Amino acid sequence: MVGSLNDESSSFYTWHDRRLSKHVLDNVHGNIYLDPLSMKFVDTEQFQRLRDLKQLGLVHLVYPGAVHSRFEHSLGVYWLAGVAINTIKACHGAELEIDHSDIQAVKLAGLLHDIGHGPFSHLFEHKFLPQVLNGSQWSHEDMSIKMIDYIVDEHNIEIDSENLKRVKEMILASDASHKSTKEKQFLYDIVANGRNGIDVDKFDYITRDSRACGLGCNFQFKGLMETMRVMGDEICYQSKDYLTIHKLFTARADLHRIVYNHAKVKAIDLMVVDALLEANTCLRISSSIQQPEDYWKLDDSIMKTILTDPQQELKEARDLILRIRRRDIYQFCNEMSIPKHKLEHFKDITPQDIVCSQKAGGTLNAEDVAVCNDKIDLTHGRNNPLERIKFFKDYDCHEKFLIRDESISQMLPAVNQDMIVKVYSKKPELVKVVSDAFQNFQRKMFGMNAQVHATP
Repeated sequence: MVGSLNDESSSFYTWHDRRLSKHVLDNVHGNIYLDPLSMKFVDTEQFQRLRDLKQLGLVHLVYPGAVHSRFEHSLGVYWLAGVAINTIKACHGAELEIDHSDIQAVKLAGLLHDIGHGPFSHLFEHKFLPQVLNGSQWSHEDMSIKMIDYIVDEHNIEIDSENLKRVKEMILASDASHKSTKEKQFLYDIVANGRNGIDVDKFDYITRDSRACGLGCNFQFKGLMETMRVMGDEICYQSKDYLTIHKLFTARADLHRIVYNHAKVKAIDLMVVDALLEANTCLRISSSIQQPEDYWKLDDSIMKTILTDPQQELKEARDLILRIRRRDIYQFCNEMSIPKHKLEHFKDITPQDIVCSQKAGGTLNAEDVAVCNDKIDLTHGRNNPLERIKFFKDYDCHEKFLIRDESISQMLPAVNQDMIVKVYSKKPELVKVVSDAFQNFQRKMFGMNAQVHATP
């Protein structure tokens, strides 16, 4: 797959392009060529910071090979974005009027889409910050926009202001409210596709994460990139690729189930969140997230800082990091999948819910329990993302249409979302007490024990 994709994509780059470009050998896509404007962004301390952000946060503590960073992922998305826009241009010729500024904007959006990410993957944004920001909203996409402006100003990068605006719009395109109302809407579906979820960001991280964790990946993006075409200002796919696209979404869901939400990964995540909360006042972590000149200095090394800083105020946080180092992690008690008829009105289960379900006279406290509520879906919650994708029969056909699952197979899932609840004891001696309380909670809420694993 790597060789053939690289051979075809390299044909878009002339000898002159390569002579002016920086060559990088990537372990997923092979040869990547970074153009001069992209290099002006790459050769900044703000972009190089991505080397110090592991793509999968703390997953490497369970899957040792998962040490790849957001740096190589960003280069991969840059490359695939370039391949995608050049493939579309080659397919349609002058019909879509794709020019150099279009190509440059799409490639830069791919390169810079994660420039605003925080430490430890999505843990920092979705688990730590909500507990310290008192209702204020913050997203890594918005910080990416601030960081891009900061880099341009700080390093005096010459770039057309209108094209820079489009780059930022493409990064925010997963949120429909941010999308540009201008022409060439299909350009905004390449890097962060808010329309149906098919984008080169997923193409790269699904392939890269699977390889790093030693897992097979039954999704192959090459065929989709070869056959996609633009119809009515949106990217459409051949009807024969329906099951390939379905594999894209199920491969992503499998990674969430097997890797990102692995029971021990989540235990470590919970401990790091607790450590960050304990260290926040002393290290002023949350004070550095508003301004890019402060934020770029924040990366995964915060964990080492907590571990080695001798300040007494950091003792609780330091002890948690030491426990992780010594593999004395929060103990997994059990998990359950929320019944499908309860999903629509499901509210997150809290440690207090578990504590209130202990036997009469119990001494369990909420501080002894940790709970993860992990939603796993196909990118559009309980909805089937394939219902938003337009298809065509062949290249002589000028009609695009939707395809219903049952037209393809009767074996495709009828439910597109899982909610998995994992419960942990923060103290080894309380595992049985917490486990029993969790079972009582299930009987009280659902009339049965929904867990399938034996209690540890």
